[in-house]
Amino acid sequence: MKVNIAIVGLGFGAEFIPIYQKHPHANLVAISQRNKQKLNELADTFNIDKRYTSYDELLEDPEIDAVHINTPIPDHGIQSIKALKAGKHVACTVPMATTVEECEEIVRLTQETGLTYMMMETVVYAREFLYMKELYENGELGKVQFLKASHQQDMDGWPNYWPGLPPMHYATHCVGPVLALTRGEAEYVSCFGSGTIREELISHYNSPFAVETTHIKFRNSDLSAQVYRSLFDVARQYRESFEVYGSKKSVEWPLIEGKPLVVHTAKKPEPEIPEEIESPDFAKLLPKEIQDFTTKGVYDAEGHQHLSFTQGAGHGGSHPHLVHEFVNALVNHKSPYPNAKQSANITCVGILAHESAIKGGEIIRLPEFTFEDK
Repeated sequence: MKVNIAIVGLGFGAEFIPIYQKHPHANLVAISQRNKQKLNELADTFNIDKRYTSYDELLEDPEIDAVHINTPIPDHGIQSIKALKAGKHVACTVPMATTVEECEEIVRLTQETGLTYMMMETVVYAREFLYMKELYENGELGKVQFLKASHQQDMDGWPNYWPGLPPMHYATHCVGPVLALTRGEAEYVSCFGSGTIREELISHYNSPFAVETTHIKFRNSDLSAQVYRSLFDVARQYRESFEVYGSKKSVEWPLIEGKPLVVHTAKKPEPEIPEEIESPDFAKLLPKEIQDFTTKGVYDAEGHQHLSFTQGAGHGGSHPHLVHEFVNALVNHKSPYPNAKQSANITCVGILAHESAIKGGEIIRLPEFTFEDK
């Protein structure tokens, strides 16, 4: 069985074209972008016949089984809702949506239609996360006691909706991994804002905070996690970090990008407790046809590296894992991670955390629709 996929949005989205083309259970049948010239250039490069400048027209195409949405953040919720209403399965880049109401509608539609939704969160398929997940599943971490993650970035000069964006409104890269490791759910959050960004940035969203720090209480668990984010007026190299503290072993992210992970092992002589570890690659989890994409970047058949690979620097080799998780879920009629409810839980943590920060750290519960039945 093969699934017919259409990619919507071809900036970052172009990264995924050759991965779908080489996946043994996928047919990339169409691509969509509003700019007709760029659309045709990409379609010609990758030999794709169906080309849409209109998203609504694409959704009317009966040949398309599923859409992979890579459009700007404000469009994610409404485009996912439209696709589900049109009978298409949906993969969507992060975040799921920008409001709790849009998240709820996506969950409702998947329940009503039986269609599949997956938020394409890169961090939970990056090699560093997969390494920590392997340690966890093998029992090497012991009892997990605490989780921590950050996403810090200087967004000065970014266009459109980015200036002044509240840090937690785009928090899935740090919320995703803390929940994903144990397949946990957030039950409630408390968030503090700290510092103040420039006046001209504040006016965009009426959000003053330079940094937002959130505590997440897990549902049906003794665990909690801390995540923090900054986007403007904070001196920091780009960092998406994830750390886990267990009773036997803990893993910490390096302070400088490109350095090894640090694994701490309990009960050793003090100087021997920490050890620097280069994270292994996890291409072995993938069909052989797409294994190369974990380390090489994105190439077409002629060997030309696609320019969009520079965006996100490969995201820890996650892109082929994301494609495989989505396609595999459709072919085998199983739930991907994160599915609609899990994606809503991850996304709503950020939305509600900012609300908590505005209210001085008030505890805010995650809505019931984001919980799996347990």
